[in-house]
Parts: sequence; C-alpha cells; structure tokens
Amino acid sequence: MEVCVNSTKLLNLNQNTRLFVPRNSISHSFKNPILQFNNNIQKRPLNYPLNQRSCFSRQIRLLQRPISSRIKASPASSATSGAETDKLPADIMVTETQEPNSRVRLSVEVPAAVGEDCYKRVLKEFMKQAKIPGFRPGKIPESVLLNYVGEESVQKATVESILKRTLPHAMSTVTGRALRDSVRIITKFSDMEKSYSSLSSLSYDVIVDVAPEVKWISENGYKSMKIVVEIDHDIEAEKACEQEIKRRHKSLGTLKIVTDRGLQVGDLAVLDISATTIDQDESNVQKVPAAESKGFQFDTEDDDKVLPGFLDSIIGIRQGETKSFPYVFPETWQQENLRGVEAQFTVECKELFYRDLPELNDSIADNLFPGCTDLNQVKESLLQKCQEMEQAAKDQATDNAILDQLCKMVEIDIPQSLFEEQGRQLYGARLLEIQANVKLNEQQLATLSSPKAVNEFLENQRENIINLIKQNLAVGDIFKRENLQFSTEELVKEVQNSVAEFKRHKQEYDEERVREQVQDVLEGAKVLEWLKEHADIQYVTR
Repeated sequence: MEVCVNSTKLLNLNQNTRLFVPRNSISHSFKNPILQFNNNIQKRPLNYPLNQRSCFSRQIRLLQRPISSRIKASPASSATSGAETDKLPADIMVTETQEPNSRVRLSVEVPAAVGEDCYKRVLKEFMKQAKIPGFRPGKIPESVLLNYVGEESVQKATVESILKRTLPHAMSTVTGRALRDSVRIITKFSDMEKSYSSLSSLSYDVIVDVAPEVKWISENGYKSMKIVVEIDHDIEAEKACEQEIKRRHKSLGTLKIVTDRGLQVGDLAVLDISATTIDQDESNVQKVPAAESKGFQFDTEDDDKVLPGFLDSIIGIRQGETKSFPYVFPETWQQENLRGVEAQFTVECKELFYRDLPELNDSIADNLFPGCTDLNQVKESLLQKCQEMEQAAKDQATDNAILDQLCKMVEIDIPQSLFEEQGRQLYGARLLEIQANVKLNEQQLATLSSPKAVNEFLENQRENIINLIKQNLAVGDIFKRENLQFSTEELVKEVQNSVAEFKRHKQEYDEERVREQVQDVLEGAKVLEWLKEHADIQYVTR
C-alpha cells in the first residue's frame, strides 16, 4: 500500500559500503587454421548459462573485479591477452594520438620486411600441416602449396601473423598505462588484406583505454574537508530500545477476534482500501491507484507509517463495516502528484483482532532476550545493541557524505571500458539479489541477462556508476599520496575470511581476485579513517 510512509530512520540506513563494493575472431577457410587472432576484443555480454542457477551465480560472482586490478595491470603484455613479443626483422612505426575518455589511438605502420618474414613463416607452417599426395611434409614447392590451400587462405593467415607479432610491439608504447582487456583493432580486416596484397606492407589502428588521471580541483582540498552529515532526529538508541522491547512483547501475544466493539488503538485490522478524487464534475472523478489496497494489515500502533489522520478517520469501525470519508493529501506528502489532492476514501474492515499479551515482567525476560533473567538485563542488552546500530549507521552516513564530497572534488576522464565494467559489476550484484529473493525461470533469467537489459541499466545508472568510479579512483589516489599502509596480517586475515565464506557456500572463487578486492576494501577503510581524522564534520538532524 503506497499510502504508507517510507521515511528512512537512522537505525535502518543501508549498511552496505559504497566503496567496494567475446570475441569475434578472425579465421580463414583453411581447415587447419594455424594463426588465429582476435582483432575485435569486446566486452562480454551478461549471457550466462541458464540451466543451473548455481552456475549463473558463480559466473556473476567471478565477474566482480575491482577497478584497481585493471589500473594496476599495466604491462603491455597484459593488454594484448598474453601475446609474447617476437623479434622483428625491421622496426614498426607507431604514432600515438590522444582521444577523449582516457583513450589512445595507435596508428601502426608495418614495413614490407616484416610482412615478407611473416609470409615465409606462414608457408612453413602450412607445409608442415598439409598432406599432399606425392610430397613429404615440409618439402612441398611453394606453387603447389598455394594451389592446394589457396592464395587467399595464405594471405589471410599472413595478415593474422603480422598482427600477432606486431601488436605487442605497438602496445609497448603504452606500457604502464594500458587498461587490461581494453585493446581493440578498429581497422577492418578486409582493408588490411587489400593493403597487404597491393603494397606488401600493412597499416592498422588500435584503440586502447589508459589509466585515467585523477585531477583535484583543489590540489590539497581533501586534507581539510568540511562535511555536513544529515541524520534522523526522531530515532535515538533509548527510543529504539523502548520500541524494540514493545515489538518483542507484542510478538509474544496471541491475536484474538474482536466481536463486541469497534476498532481502537492497539488493535490489528485487515482492510480493503480505495480512493477517488473529489470533483464537482462527476465525469472527471478518477481513482487514486496509490491508495488502493486489498487485505492491508493495519497495526494501529504503527499509525506513523500511514497517512496522517487516517487512523482517526476509521476509529470505531467494526468488522464487516464500511466507512467513507473525505481526505486532503498533505502538501509535504512524498508523492508529488498527490500533494494537495482532495480524495474520498472508502475503507472496509474485513477482520478485526486484539492482542492478548502476557504481563510485562521478569518472568518473560528470557523470551524477550535469551539469557536475561529480568527486565533490567533485557533493557541493558537491547540498549547496547541499539547503540551499536546507531553508531554503525552514523559511521555509514559519515562515510557516504565523505565519498559524495570526493566526487565533487575530482575531475576524471573515465574510459568507456572502465564505465562498462563497473556497471556490469553493479548489474551482476543486482541480478544476484533478485535471484536470491525471487525464483526466476530460465526465460526470465535470459531476459534479465540480455545485452539489451544490461545496456538499459548502464544508461539509466550512468551518473551513479560514474560517481562510484570517481570515489574509487579518488580513494586510491589519496592512499598513494599520503603513503597509507595496512599490515600484511590484516590482508591475510581478511583474504582467509573471504575464502572461507566462499567455501562455506560451496562457491567457486579466484583467490587472486579475492585478494585484490580485499586490498581495495582495506585501502578504502584506511583512507576514510584518515579523512575523518582531518575533516571538519558537522552532524545535523533533518
């Protein structure tokens, strides 16, 4: 029922930290291709196996890779999918051009000498594999071999060989900067074939994302941050403790049907609610969908969670009775389209119950909080827990305020590949959450994991994703600038705890990736701790 209040209380704030949180290969027609190379390295869509939910979950979990692992993986060899650098008979020429979004274009010119050497290697490999009657492997004349396998196949394989051998050399110009898995050859393979066949040389362009630079609007502004943290004033540990005792006491009661009176405070009613707008022109009267609810369980002691004055309008209603009354939505109501709207509510009481509660004394202490022998112990134990929750929520609100402020203090030209990867991580986490709460069938999983669904999420959450990347990169930059450290013991302990958690749930994991994620979390914790010590933090109530 949407007429219920959804205000966020301090003790109910989200406890999740905001920190940390295929390829089209070139192939030729020869039945034994010897030199396969990927010239169009793209992001993999979230297109996971749908026959086993566990497999789906594991693959999404293994997808999670911290941003730092891509920034820190800088050797050129990692950018080219592990291709080894092969000595060339002549030097290639590489021209570097800076492009937007921390992207670099590499224009590669390959001299004819390299092409000729690759051509000879390709012929040699084909000779080893080809089985031509009357000729021993490796002793086949070039003209016979070309006639047998086709000049086009040899030419395609030669171009692939050129790419495979020269790309690592070209990528050496961005050593230390290239982001892992971001290399893409943008020149069409057919154009490279034409160039090679006519000129015996080759040229192609490569696009690669590089580690973005963190530019601080004010160079040392983060050292003296002024933070205003908003918290709810109506929830305090003492009050929360009293409410929790009351809730636990109510849970021990028995619901009994009310037969001889109408609704009063303390009762629980099951209501059917509907509402229409009030207008002198009856033809213009419309339903208010947000106010409609069937079988709404209304606890009269939770009056603060429904429309102001709603309880007063139905006090005294009996089971089976219907009440109708006018109501004007307050100007402060959360749904803007309903503010100030005049409506006519109709409420039918389907069932009415009262609670038969045990007396609140020491005899039920153990039921209220296991291990307690009297009410004083119950209050002390619950108060301690509420204080811990209150402090945790306050700390989380402070962390969030600091991270939000960091976003406004940096300018970062974010690479598209980094944006997409962070977005896919968030979407993967959302799918896991949906999967945990809802039993999805194969068709639903296929729809949710389709490229269209992922792209829509990326576009809708663009601002949030960009802010999250800024937070991560700003935190990492501060960690290095201030020479912050954490102990090896801390890292080992947290990695062991994380691995134990994966094993407990019988899930696959990559220990190196787990280590990277844990390192990011520890770095983030150290940075936030340092920023809190140096920041001017003010707490205000809403």
